[in-house]
Amino acid sequence: MLTRAFGAYAADKPLESMEITRREVGANDVQIAIAYCGVCHSDLHTVRAEWAGTLYPCVPGHEIVGHVTAVGPAVTGFKVGETVGVGCMVDSCQGCYACDDGLEQYCEHGPSLTYNSRTPDVPGHTLGGYSQSITVRDKFVVKVRHPANQLAAVAPLLCAGITLWSPLRHWNAGPGKKVGIVGIGGLGHMGVKLARALGAHVVAFTTSEGKRQAALDLGAHEVVVSRNADEMKAHANSFDLIVDTVAASHDLDSYVNLLKRDGTLTLVGAPEHPHPSPAVFPLIMKRRSIAGSTIGGIAETQEMLDFCAEHNIVADIEMIAASDIEAAYARMLKSDVKYRFVIDSATL
Repeated sequence: MLTRAFGAYAADKPLESMEITRREVGANDVQIAIAYCGVCHSDLHTVRAEWAGTLYPCVPGHEIVGHVTAVGPAVTGFKVGETVGVGCMVDSCQGCYACDDGLEQYCEHGPSLTYNSRTPDVPGHTLGGYSQSITVRDKFVVKVRHPANQLAAVAPLLCAGITLWSPLRHWNAGPGKKVGIVGIGGLGHMGVKLARALGAHVVAFTTSEGKRQAALDLGAHEVVVSRNADEMKAHANSFDLIVDTVAASHDLDSYVNLLKRDGTLTLVGAPEHPHPSPAVFPLIMKRRSIAGSTIGGIAETQEMLDFCAEHNIVADIEMIAASDIEAAYARMLKSDVKYRFVIDSATL
């Protein structure tokens, strides 16, 4: 099936309108008319070949919300007309269907990513959500229960939302816990909203005094300007969990020192250059940990979406037309967005 998309033919070429082919609906497939697709920094890294291994043509996009238009005969969990979402994965391992037992995380290949994974489908690799439709293996589709007027703002939950939900849930953020969120951007603003809704005492960290009120408006109980040594010192040895969303190399020790005994600093931001090595003694003397986390499984993603629907949580977004994507990328590099861009697929 032919569909319109926006993508690039090379790393040094701008994204442009193109026509791509989607596979016909198989027995276990769900065909989705895409309504909205969020713009993730990973899209920019991939399409510009800043991460090794980009396959062209590259159509990015893994924050997809749309409506089911067809289902395969073996699909029982979805029906035509339902509102659904698709995140970072669309199929069993590389199209080999060897993971139908649900243990794909243990497969040597791993599941096929929504874009830039090898696949038997034309053109030989997956093409993402900057497009009008997509065909997805049913086990990688999730239900969206938000009202229609929130669907555009739901799209970033499929990446930014689950990226913060997963560590907050894993390290038991909730009542009685003091949780820090480092960085008030596309990821961090979701961390503040989710941690607050989970019942934790939330402290937002920012380098800018100008973001203090914005962080409070998002739901933070307190805001710390990390360049202010006195503000940082006032929170020493007090955090159960700090989730660091910053995608730039920076000193981790200043946050490690804020953890209580057995506290954890979890990294979800992916910097271009490595962080300076942390000091050992602040870790070993209080049994503190530095950990990492990224997105989450399908069941966890569904749990997150249901929680967000129940608590009226969506991302703060700026809607753009597909033709504005290059300008949006330029603004994203300057952190000039509050807090996620979302493509209106009708503009394709």
